[in-house]
Amino acid sequence: MKESTELKKTLTLPQVVFLGLAWNTPMIYFSVFGVAYQGSNGFLTSAYFLAVIAVLFTGASYAIMAKKFPISGSAYTFAKKAIHPNVGFLVGWILLLNYLFAPIIAAITFGIFMHAEFPAIPAFVWIIGLIVLLAIIATIGVNSSANISSVFVSLQIIFIIGFTSFLVYALFIDSGAASLVSPEPFLNVDLSFSVALAGASIVVFSFLGFDTLTTLSEETKNAKKTIPNAIFIMIAIVGVLHVTMSYFIELSYPTFTIQDADSAALELMGIIGGSLLRAVFMTVLIAAIFTQGLASVTSVSRLLYVMGRDSILPKKFFGYVHPKFKTPSLNILVASVISLLAIFITVDDAIRFVNFGALSAFFFVNLCVIRLYFKNKEKRFVRMTITNLICPIIGASFIVWLMVLLDVPTLIGGSIWIAAGIVYLLYLTNAFQKPLHDQKQGEEERQVV
Repeated sequence: MKESTELKKTLTLPQVVFLGLAWNTPMIYFSVFGVAYQGSNGFLTSAYFLAVIAVLFTGASYAIMAKKFPISGSAYTFAKKAIHPNVGFLVGWILLLNYLFAPIIAAITFGIFMHAEFPAIPAFVWIIGLIVLLAIIATIGVNSSANISSVFVSLQIIFIIGFTSFLVYALFIDSGAASLVSPEPFLNVDLSFSVALAGASIVVFSFLGFDTLTTLSEETKNAKKTIPNAIFIMIAIVGVLHVTMSYFIELSYPTFTIQDADSAALELMGIIGGSLLRAVFMTVLIAAIFTQGLASVTSVSRLLYVMGRDSILPKKFFGYVHPKFKTPSLNILVASVISLLAIFITVDDAIRFVNFGALSAFFFVNLCVIRLYFKNKEKRFVRMTITNLICPIIGASFIVWLMVLLDVPTLIGGSIWIAAGIVYLLYLTNAFQKPLHDQKQGEEERQVV
């Protein structure tokens, strides 16, 4: 029935921004602090700064594509329309690697930290409990997710600002105002561009939420304007928070050493503020992990929905929308079942696979913008040449560089996933003898305003 196959258009700009921030979760900075610190040899400021530059160019490409095609599906939809449906399928397939592993990261970190606080309860109990709770809330509706996210994201931002202010105050008291401005985090003699890039290839995970914003286009009011604005607002907020925090951590604790990468953030909190700060940190972090998991489940269910609606995946199952809640409830169930992998893998492994999927999709979105530039010959002018050609070329180059720095097991695992997608594509197209199933033209070209 028609009413069971339409998503409900209710989201506003603040709600979309908060959902993107919830997927990113600003506190993820601390969840991956140990892994990022080791990967960047302690030069977090430069690593985050380069990551911001890389995603700004790609974010601009996403904004261009979201304005032109305000349809849910993210890079999958963009590649399908700008390049070719077969390329779109492969991009969507790769993007699934990112989206499916994102809620797994939330579940893993939730289990780790809750088990650390309550050792008598096994981590897998916390993991399963979180997954069930997220599935229920995500099924009830995207507005519920957005409203919950706004509260928890605000809490995270308040903590980060307070934490950074504490570092600034301590530096000022100890060494005066002059100590607050230093080139050391950027010009250290031991810092090289390759080291900073290696760190950026890891911390880029902290900026991937802007991709999820485009999965919400069909549930967003005035999506052509709202989604592009939300992308830049979200990148700006996360970039300022993470670069500033890294800068003052490096100035305050230049010789900080990690005992355990998984609990490095707890070690840092203990050194800076003792048991009180550690307790406050744990409270906010648990809320942040919950929020990131909720946004992740919401986003992956929408990507699966679009691929199901296009009959790329079995339509009756993946294209189903709950008649009451207007959410892709069966996709939420699938994402929740897959999230149980959190019981068996590490957060480091999950982050690397998320990065592989996301960076691959980022490359193709930049390619989509370039493709449209050459396709629309009559509309070329100086400004468009800069925004639709030069900027996406720079963005794509950054992404390729970051991908090369991923470790060999991640590249092998990602290649296997792509190979499986190609085999499935060959099956769907009868070895490219027939086109992919697709939506009817009227549905495919509808504009969400």
